[in-house]
Amino acid sequence: MPSILTERDGTVLRVTLNRPEVRNAFDEQVIASLTSLAADAAQDHTLRAIVLAGTGKAFCAGADVAWMSKSIAFSQSENLSDAEDLARMLERLDTLPVPVIGRIHGAALGGGVGLAAVCDVAIAADDAVFALSEVKLGILPAVVAPYVIRKIGISAARELFLTGLRFGAVRAKEIGLVHEVVPAAELDGAVARRLAEIMTAGPRAIATAKALIREIAGVHPNDVIGLTTNTIAAQRVSAEGQEGLRAFLEKRKPSWIG
Repeated sequence: MPSILTERDGTVLRVTLNRPEVRNAFDEQVIASLTSLAADAAQDHTLRAIVLAGTGKAFCAGADVAWMSKSIAFSQSENLSDAEDLARMLERLDTLPVPVIGRIHGAALGGGVGLAAVCDVAIAADDAVFALSEVKLGILPAVVAPYVIRKIGISAARELFLTGLRFGAVRAKEIGLVHEVVPAAELDGAVARRLAEIMTAGPRAIATAKALIREIAGVHPNDVIGLTTNTIAAQRVSAEGQEGLRAFLEKRKPSWIG
């Protein structure tokens, strides 16, 4: 049984973690599969969005116990290689030029929180449960930390990283880990609404905006004036920018819709 399921729905790629027997916990195979998938998706210029989900009762319960048990015997260099594989997977998903929508239900624990953090839009069922519980095992959420802290901020990270506290979907929304909380039965409808909004926007504009956010986050505005002004000037004269502006002025839909 494949650990990752993919389904192409027009310009949308649906990616589903498929290890329900372990609540979609990831191991080296899942990490390798997601890394490869993200690399291929980055080169697919017909792709407009990715939906990331999990089968069964959970989104992703973090690291697989069997995989973790092997790491006990690893040397430091082997653990370093293992961690680098996870870091590469998260970086590939985070830097995809298309929006990634997280469809989160059940448990999102440890690395599952990391997956939620690299989603551009995260939608959670109201009964979803989250935790960064690594410290309870004597380790820590180091590899996911840059992505999680960027989403939830230092104050929430201090509380949640250091206590391993479990928290619900409402708290996840309050701290910015997820963007919308809906009843479980309405998850698919909420995802569909977000996809519909994405399809009204220019694909190149989305990709450029996503890259720009990464480059200027936390930087003083004066230090990025050249970057921001050149970015908008280039987009305005691009074929997509010209089409979007003309469509607006001519009161018609731009070519990328429909």
